[in-house]
Amino acid sequence: MSSAEYPEALRERVDAYLAGLRFPSVAPQTSGLEEAMRYSLLAGGKRIRPVLALATQRAIGGDPDAVLPLAAAIELIHTYSLIHDDLPAMDDDELRRGRPTCHVKFGEDVAILAGDALYAEALRLLLTAQVGEPVGVLAAARELTAATGVDGMVGGQYLDVADVAPNDAEGLRTVHALKTGRLIGASIECVLLLQGMTAPATTAFRSFADELGVLFQIVDDILDVTSTADAMGKPQGSDERQGKRTYVSEYGLDGAQRLAGDCHRRAHEALARTGQDRAGQPAELEQITDFIFTRTS
Repeated sequence: MSSAEYPEALRERVDAYLAGLRFPSVAPQTSGLEEAMRYSLLAGGKRIRPVLALATQRAIGGDPDAVLPLAAAIELIHTYSLIHDDLPAMDDDELRRGRPTCHVKFGEDVAILAGDALYAEALRLLLTAQVGEPVGVLAAARELTAATGVDGMVGGQYLDVADVAPNDAEGLRTVHALKTGRLIGASIECVLLLQGMTAPATTAFRSFADELGVLFQIVDDILDVTSTADAMGKPQGSDERQGKRTYVSEYGLDGAQRLAGDCHRRAHEALARTGQDRAGQPAELEQITDFIFTRTS
């Protein structure tokens, strides 16, 4: 199955904004740190998380450019997580998006600092460059930090590396809902909070975000055993080599593909309940959902 259409125009807006970011310091000797940060940040990719933010803004009737600082902050945090994931103490990967990982290029010490700096700069960008009512900006910042802390991405990573999650289907879903799903969900949720939207108007969007996050992880697990290193731009089969629990190891390839289909269907059902397609807005969230389901790399 080939990948579905993707909202490339939104990705191009994100790429252009990221390319314009600089991280200067009063100490010019930190230029090497900025080089490492930009090396990983500008390595390419589909920018799914920031594109989701822009697509959500359009779906609720807003201008996508208005949330570019928020979207970029999300991508800075995602990039930090990739740099740290690749470290020898974590996944020990030497390739990311077809080129040497940050620690291979700059050394482990600089890679760790580059990740730390990207997280800090993400928060500074959100709090200083994102236009909006202060209460909305702070709500978005609160959600973004929660989604990446102990009750989010980092907590999910801990459950994964320490192998302490319950050894059942719910435990596996919890790991990935935190490790992967929370930041994907925050890409949608933060936009709603920025605009002051609350339940019940946001309930369907939140259900959509939950399903999309799990769908992304299931497909990622499938690609880890079915794709190639050339297509993925990173080593293939790393989950199996490290003995990690995945949707494929737990349910088999056919079972994982069925689960992905179920998540894809429920995501579309939730999206339909948002009413965004009936509001005359572009169906970019639908495109992203289909792309995640059918992606090949």
